[in-house]
Amino acid sequence: MAILIDNPIWPFRGERWAHLISDESYEELHQFAASIGIPKHTFQDDHYDIPKRLWQTAIDAGAIHTEPRELVRRLREAGLRKRKAK
Repeated sequence: MAILIDNPIWPFRGERWAHLISDESYEELHQFAASIGIPKHTFQDDHYDIPKRLWQTAIDAGAIHTEPRELVRRLREAGLRKRKAK
C-alpha cells in the first residue's frame, strides 16, 4: 500500500503544514515517520502533521504526493479515519 502526503498548505504557528497518512496501517505510518525523524508523540489520531521544511524529505523517502480529499478517501477506505468528537 502507500504512504501519502498532501501539500503543505495548512497554516499553524507561523508555518505551513501537510498531512502524512498510511492507507495500510498506523504501524506502517509510525515506521515511516520515525524513518524521517518525526517523533511519534506528534501523531494526530490518524495522521502526522509535517512542516513544509520536511515535506521534500518525506517525498524523497517515498511518500506519494496527493490531494487532501484523496487522503481522506484513502483513510476511510482503509478503515483508519478517525472522526473528531463533538
